[in-house]
Amino acid sequence: MIEEFWDLYEIAFGPLRTRAAARHVLYKDEFWEEMTDSRILKYVAWSADGEPLGLTTLTNTLEAVPWISPEYFTSRYPDHAARDALYYLGFTLVTQSARHTDAFRMMAQAMMDRLVAEQAVAFCDICSFNVSRGHARAINSIMQSHGAVEVGRLDQQNYYSATFAGAG
Repeated sequence: MIEEFWDLYEIAFGPLRTRAAARHVLYKDEFWEEMTDSRILKYVAWSADGEPLGLTTLTNTLEAVPWISPEYFTSRYPDHAARDALYYLGFTLVTQSARHTDAFRMMAQAMMDRLVAEQAVAFCDICSFNVSRGHARAINSIMQSHGAVEVGRLDQQNYYSATFAGAG
């Protein structure tokens, strides 16, 4: 199934290669590693006939995510860290055919049930391209619908360019 999920992942995230300065797309070997890593939970939405409709990854083993700083999060949330209640939401994708179905809601509900039960802190990163498309607003809305939760921005990376036109 990993190869099938890789194809879905590529369709969903491949365009970010040219739309985000930071690398938001896993290489194929990294994707396979993540899919076989038992420290990373996988929430899958299936169609009635057994076809995958969506996939969400979530982990409370921050060291499993090479592009984040576990120390950053554990220093800010020491009580949550002490009880393994810090979670990183890796990615969520839903197939084009399932965009207007309950696939996303079902995965989000399963994930939120865990986070609420553990009174956890969850975080994710969203590139500015996806923020402009309303993804942050949508995630905030989903989280707010699952009980008492405070959503806020933790950090922001800015990229600058300098285009040189020759000697002045």
